[in-house]
Amino acid sequence: MSELVHIEMGPMSYGLAMEYQQRLWRQVVASSQETAFLMLLEHDPPVITAGPSARPEHILASKGQLAEAGVEVLHVRRGGGVTYHGPGQLVGYLVLDLRQRNLSLRQHMRCLEESLIRTLRRLGIPADRSPGLTGVWVGRAKIAAIGVAARRGVTLHGFALNILPEMSHFGLIVPCGIAERSVTSLRQLLATLPPRRELMANLVRDVGDVFRLDRLRGADVNEVFSLQHV
Repeated sequence: MSELVHIEMGPMSYGLAMEYQQRLWRQVVASSQETAFLMLLEHDPPVITAGPSARPEHILASKGQLAEAGVEVLHVRRGGGVTYHGPGQLVGYLVLDLRQRNLSLRQHMRCLEESLIRTLRRLGIPADRSPGLTGVWVGRAKIAAIGVAARRGVTLHGFALNILPEMSHFGLIVPCGIAERSVTSLRQLLATLPPRRELMANLVRDVGDVFRLDRLRGADVNEVFSLQHV
């Protein structure tokens, strides 16, 4: 039986989240069980991450402006360009063995998009894909960014869903290098935001359905990492 273990981790720095993610990656690589892990969190302090396709001109702010906004720039090993992560987003990192699910990395991205689309449509938001572009869109505005990687057949990184982030921070960059499109959030689209726990529960269920993971199980951070210091 395949299993999705979801871990609600709350606010944390980007670096600490990457350490946790690397530990889960090593666990999945070493295991023969069909267990995937979904980390759910938000990044605080905020960061701009730049993937391999990012260009220097896609960061619009000067070093002084970035420092004033309290935003650090980090270069990361995942697909895509320049992306913002900060408080008010729901970030999900799905660590999954692609071979067990018979998926390519591109199919994995499409499945992440489909999971988010289903969750957003439950809220009455007409979310969809945009031909030729990655992520989840409402019209011409991106509501969720996706950037992934895989090593030894096991995925890293994931998505960032905009709930009520500091929208001015997106003006520091050209999000994903797409200058002609805008960014939106649940706060801009809904009169009332859904409870965060309810939103996460729906998303976990949709991820499980789309990726055909039979059993869903919530776990505490200390349980997953055996109380070891990270």
